[in-house]
Amino acid sequence: MRQITTVRAMQRWALEQKRAGARIGFVPTMGYLHDGHMSLVRRARKAVGRDGKVVVSIYVNPTQFAPTEDLAQYPRDLKRDKEMCAAEGVDIVFTPSDAEMYPGRAEGLFSCYVVEEGLSKLMEGASRPTHFRGVTTIVAKLFNIVLPDVSVFGAKDFQQAAIIQRMVKNLDFPVKIIVAPTVRERDGLAMSSRNKYLNPPQRAEATIVSQAIKQARELVSRKTYKAEELLKELEKLIKSKPEARLDYIEFFDPETLLPATKVGKGTHMALAVFFGKTRLIDNGLL
Repeated sequence: MRQITTVRAMQRWALEQKRAGARIGFVPTMGYLHDGHMSLVRRARKAVGRDGKVVVSIYVNPTQFAPTEDLAQYPRDLKRDKEMCAAEGVDIVFTPSDAEMYPGRAEGLFSCYVVEEGLSKLMEGASRPTHFRGVTTIVAKLFNIVLPDVSVFGAKDFQQAAIIQRMVKNLDFPVKIIVAPTVRERDGLAMSSRNKYLNPPQRAEATIVSQAIKQARELVSRKTYKAEELLKELEKLIKSKPEARLDYIEFFDPETLLPATKVGKGTHMALAVFFGKTRLIDNGLL
């Protein structure tokens, strides 16, 4: 496995692979990797085959964090990340600096961003208004640098994956997007780098996030609900945990992400819940 740190070297390597006829599978991450990330790596390897190449980027992207969010505290362990990637047969780990990815930003010379203006206004976009501009910009840049044929994203970030798919389609990126299933701990909690922030009482209560999805599935299996009625039921469940503070619960069409007024089988659900300062997200098809 090789580590590349500069944009020019990464592009040069990618172009060499293209000329040799190798397909490139790409998994963009912010590091502090876990088994969920490794499942994306395995899916990328499957997509490009033995003769293909798999690239993992590890970069904590500053433009998707608001000033009040956890950019400085975001967990980092590059040595461990590289060991995990090597064990999984990754070919390239791309670890650029902020200066490489956003040259001149500190001096106001970086001013071009990619903005999705429909799907990004809902749910996570409503709670974190600047977040998706940073996501679409960094993913577009990484696609131009890594030149992947296939890129794999996790279903835990359902809205993010939908926005990336829309960007790829609207802007004609020659990349196939694969959305891989959420990987969970044994007790149902979705794997996330931010789970590290949880203290023991918070970790014990954090399973309420996935339990809310499970309860919603059970309820709509019997009848269709008005969205506000089901929301009240789930709010009561979340509030039963003293460490939990609900940010939002949304019910929506999985294709358009538009809010659903009636919730039944086939409706998608997403939620965000704070445990102390740690904000966890999850989603599922009902």
